[in-house]
Amino acid sequence: MVKVLIVDDHEVVRQGLRFMLTQEPGFQVVGEAADGQEALEAIRRLAPDVVLLDLVMPGLDGLGVLHALNGQPNRPAVIVLTSYADENKAIEAMRVGALSYLPKTTPGERVTEAVRAAATGGSVMTPTVAAALVHRWREREREGPLERLSARERDVLVELSRGRSNREIARSLSLGEQTVKSHVSSILTKLDLQDRTQAAIFGLQHGLVPLGEALQTDD
Repeated sequence: MVKVLIVDDHEVVRQGLRFMLTQEPGFQVVGEAADGQEALEAIRRLAPDVVLLDLVMPGLDGLGVLHALNGQPNRPAVIVLTSYADENKAIEAMRVGALSYLPKTTPGERVTEAVRAAATGGSVMTPTVAAALVHRWREREREGPLERLSARERDVLVELSRGRSNREIARSLSLGEQTVKSHVSSILTKLDLQDRTQAAIFGLQHGLVPLGEALQTDD
């Protein structure tokens, strides 16, 4: 029996997915979550095999969930199911562990196929999404490392380069600490760095802050 968790901020979408999956043999919907924080709590509590994950949600979004799951033991397989055809987010989602990236317009049988595949480590994507991912991935490989970061991630990297903690960065940029943590994780993934110290050194090497501002913290 494949245990599935549905994560989406729209109740009607959750209900539709639950109904569809409960009609299929071998699936058990063990729970639902309406945002990223609820999703992480449900994953810890329910230990699903597969998570159907929306990307755009209030608070902690789908990418934040994927980043938070990195390195966790027995992490579930994740299928991104989203209304937004964003190549950058698709690439990031796949980079941080999503097995499939499907639009919500995907036929039900394709979604159930993706769930079955994910339960055994497999991936299912529409040809359009797959082609877009390959094209954009090749473009990104030709980009400089800083161009891989979003504007907000660059802001966070600047603060990291000043030696600031997540709490200090949150206060400086008017963000939640969990959001900052998600951005830091994304920066490390995109730049292939091991920890925040390496990120700070990277920022200094690339001139994001003057050397005199490095390792300063607010009182």
